[in-house]
Amino acid sequence: MAGSTEPPGRLLAIDLGVKRIGVAVCDELRISVTPLDMIERRSWKDLLRRVSALVETYDAKGLVIGLPLSLDGEEGQASRDARTIADKFRLSIRIPVHLQDERLTTFAAKSALKSQGRSENEIQRAVDSEAAAIILRDFITSNADHSKVNHR
Repeated sequence: MAGSTEPPGRLLAIDLGVKRIGVAVCDELRISVTPLDMIERRSWKDLLRRVSALVETYDAKGLVIGLPLSLDGEEGQASRDARTIADKFRLSIRIPVHLQDERLTTFAAKSALKSQGRSENEIQRAVDSEAAAIILRDFITSNADHSKVNHR
């Protein structure tokens, strides 16, 4: 996805939850996606510090944030919150920030973890970052033609 608006390299994705934030990263070629340890949601400053550290650690070239939409594509309060956080990141970090539709990613993440034989406790701990990995895969796939990047 090395288009004119975004350099090639790793991307970091986050799935914003009320209590936990799922995190995932892809490789430099944007082929494989790996869920990382989730982040407990505390304050904006803590989130910025933690995400900035991950951006530096993985040398991420972009940040993808899940945009929670209803099944019919409507936006609610959670979508507005995600947009606000995306805007704050755009002002605070020096990499492109993108929003990606995250409809049904938590459901898909739970199903994937269950099919791997994970216990309910393991699923609970891993579901947010697995959802972030699905968000990142969806973003990479939907932008594979190098021409459409969602900056909204």
